[in-house]
Amino acid sequence: MGKIKSVIKKRHIWQFLLIFIGTGIMAFGIQTIYDPANLVTGGFSGLAIVIKYVTGPLLKDCPVAMFQNGIPLWFTNFALNIPVFIVAYFVLGKRFIGRTLFGTLMLSAWLYIIPVYDIPQNDLLIAAVFGGVFSGGGIGLVLRANATTGGTDMVSAIIHRKFIRHYNVAEIMQIIDGIVVIIGLLVFGIRPTLYAVIAIFVTTKTSDLILEGFKFSRGAFIISDHYEEISQMIFRDLDRGITGIHAKGMYTDSEKCMLYCVVAKKEIPTLKEIVAEVDKDAFVIVSDVREVLGEGFQDHQ
Repeated sequence: MGKIKSVIKKRHIWQFLLIFIGTGIMAFGIQTIYDPANLVTGGFSGLAIVIKYVTGPLLKDCPVAMFQNGIPLWFTNFALNIPVFIVAYFVLGKRFIGRTLFGTLMLSAWLYIIPVYDIPQNDLLIAAVFGGVFSGGGIGLVLRANATTGGTDMVSAIIHRKFIRHYNVAEIMQIIDGIVVIIGLLVFGIRPTLYAVIAIFVTTKTSDLILEGFKFSRGAFIISDHYEEISQMIFRDLDRGITGIHAKGMYTDSEKCMLYCVVAKKEIPTLKEIVAEVDKDAFVIVSDVREVLGEGFQDHQ
């Protein structure tokens, strides 16, 4: 029992560390790339960029120095999330908002700490690509910790729970983020918005890569009457485990044994050669496998 508690404690520490690092990476991308380039990619951070730009001329004579260039991003992100979390507490429950509250606070803190610096220097392509990499990398780490940074994620969850049950949270979030992007279009024009779309694409791909891992594998289904010979050769030449699945050919109405094997990408040619050598009439299906945990692949975390 004590060992289990120790493992759980280490996992929680690791998750909070991921949130800490992930929000820092996100904030760096926002402060040094998205904000200087006026790229609005959705979320409360995108809305904060719009608010800062619009309020800049209005607050240039403000007695508070930090507001003279517009309302800071960290302030807007924090202020917008306060009512959202209050509503979420009553609608979704306190268990839902635990790590997300930490993520929201850390993102606002990082936005306050990290200074604004113009990395892209008016190059919107660099802003879109590298902003997407930083944003996606940070989001991926936060999501790996089973958390979010609040914002439109939380708003979408509330709307889904209380008002629109026939759409899932991801679909609602896409609509909300789309509205934020349109607001960015109206404020900054078409050119930055088109590059923002590129940034969104890069962000999505990068976060998927962080979540699913870099080590892609291949899964192979093999249907053959010579399944025992094929299995032995795979054991011998590839040293991979194989699972035999009882199947039935609906056309021939005969019982079969279908083999399933997961191998590394570079091992697929060898696997095909083995099958062809034993049975040229074998039916082989090869598919992508995003993540494999267990002996011979990645350890369980």
